[in-house]
Amino acid sequence: MDKPASNEQDKKLFQDRNFRWLAAGAIISMLGDQFTLIALPWLVLKMTGDPLVLGTVLAVMSIPRALFILVGGALVDRHSPKSVAMLTKYINTLLLAALAVSVFTGVLNVGMVYAFALAIGLSTAFSIPAGTSIMPHVVAREQLQAANGIFMGIRQMSMFAGPLLAGLLIALFSHGSDVGVVKDARGLGLAFLFDAISFAVSAWTLAKVAMREVHGRQGVNAAAQQSVKKAVGEGLRYCWKDDSLRTCFLYWAAVAFFITGPVQVAVPVLANHIGAGAAAFGALAGAHGAGTLLGMAVTGIKPHLRFGSFGSTILLIDGIIGILFMPMGLVQATWQGIALLLVIGTLGGFLQVNIYTWLQRHAAPAMLGRTMSLFMFIFMGIAPMSSAITGWLMRSVSLVQLFAASGALLVLIVGIALLTSGMRSITDARSGAETQR
Repeated sequence: MDKPASNEQDKKLFQDRNFRWLAAGAIISMLGDQFTLIALPWLVLKMTGDPLVLGTVLAVMSIPRALFILVGGALVDRHSPKSVAMLTKYINTLLLAALAVSVFTGVLNVGMVYAFALAIGLSTAFSIPAGTSIMPHVVAREQLQAANGIFMGIRQMSMFAGPLLAGLLIALFSHGSDVGVVKDARGLGLAFLFDAISFAVSAWTLAKVAMREVHGRQGVNAAAQQSVKKAVGEGLRYCWKDDSLRTCFLYWAAVAFFITGPVQVAVPVLANHIGAGAAAFGALAGAHGAGTLLGMAVTGIKPHLRFGSFGSTILLIDGIIGILFMPMGLVQATWQGIALLLVIGTLGGFLQVNIYTWLQRHAAPAMLGRTMSLFMFIFMGIAPMSSAITGWLMRSVSLVQLFAASGALLVLIVGIALLTSGMRSITDARSGAETQR
């Protein structure tokens, strides 16, 4: 395992010019993302008033993102994370600027909204693997844990501030600004324009970042001569043949299928069941978000905190989360749900940073983009299925039964992994490819 990071190493991270440019761009870009996440659904509802149209627009955005993310990972490994990220930022700048102009001028129609959603989703399929693969090219290996914690903390804080600022902007500038079929046109257009500007600014800051030479990327030249299909297949074979990656990915796929749906669907229903409606939902979501931030902060304070091996730590924490999830259906007051979700969020935030860092350290540099894209595919591809199944199940089972069953399933998955897989033997040690450098 790595030696504990010293205070001097942490200072070097913040003194690193490249890291500061990358972080500055991330702050504005992540904040801008939240503006579109709020403005796009509001735009569809203001244009059509039809939740079904809203659902299909979001599906048009998310399905190609899940389908093409593996291709995005192959291109990242072929061309470098920075070059792919730069291209997607330019594309998103143009897309969102065009969407803003369409809203301002009143030429926008539902068909155009679908087209914009499809294009944004496709662009995201390439920007996500680029964004999750770039950090090892910017900071030293021993600083990855702290750097990932900072960036995930930035994302989490943007998820608090972004929706509030976006809602305020739309509310302040929308009164009496209906244009064509678009209601609240001025506020919505400004929200999309802000996101377009955020992409342009983050492209400028990313251009200032000098990439580090990462040993082990000799396979990039060979990858550049492969077809994208062959490169994707090679990435899948690499992840399957690596015992640690295969074990973790299968485990995370099971967790995503059985747990993400209840979190995304049942928690809002729980808030409504408590009786406080949107206020309760906001409090529950805020508690989970605050806990996630706290867990990410813990990784900075205790970057090498483990309970046995890396794999044993994952199993222990997931087991505790499953136990805490089981009584959620019995919650009768908002404060009870806040207490449970605060702890669950803290444990989950701690795992998020550690898992990202482990993947970035473990994967061979020439395979990093494809490895990270497969990891993201697990949650982007499987989570929507889990949510749909949860919604269907809630027609026939109670909240108490759903939360109890989901928590018990997570504990069962942990038990099966503990007894039948090699999860306990997975450590923070470098992969074989890395130790041979």
